[in-house]
Amino acid sequence: MQDACYDPSVVQAAVDLANTLRPIKGEDALETVEQLRDFLDGHPEVEPPASAATHGQQGTGPRQLTRADLAEVRALRETVREVLERADADADAVGAAALINDGLRRSRALPVLRHEGDRWWTEVASDSDRRSAHLAATMLSALACVIATLGPARLGVCAGPTCRATFVDLSRNGSKQYCTRTCAHRASVAAYRSRRSPR
Repeated sequence: MQDACYDPSVVQAAVDLANTLRPIKGEDALETVEQLRDFLDGHPEVEPPASAATHGQQGTGPRQLTRADLAEVRALRETVREVLERADADADAVGAAALINDGLRRSRALPVLRHEGDRWWTEVASDSDRRSAHLAATMLSALACVIATLGPARLGVCAGPTCRATFVDLSRNGSKQYCTRTCAHRASVAAYRSRRSPR
């Protein structure tokens, strides 16, 4: 397998953001600023570094989250979820790619060369100070790298008929169909019962 250009924890953060909305269950875990803060606290890998320089300005640490931040991150969630759903439904992923490219443009994402210790690496960062723009640049570029490295079939929606959570399959064999083992087990039990039921 090629060296990955994505950070698996950032890919998982994108999936987790999409899955804060459970449309079949009617559950939304991103309705308040406090829930957004909890999500970000649980995903430090997508937070901008406190010391990161943006166009020559030294970062001053995380700023206070607002209702505007919440609305923007909820809009990003729709985009991320649609990318995952389109990649799952469309083998050539043209629609998913268009959504990613548009999201990266809107977030003013730029490639950046970084150096720390004896290591160099590139990442995509936003030149905007908006929290949602940083999240969009980070998450959408990670999903773009998965598509470029492993193919669009690695982005998907759980095959469980009562679930529809999203996932990204970073495994070696790329055969994932369910978001969790729980959903896979549920589907297996349902199939077994269906075969055993009298006709």
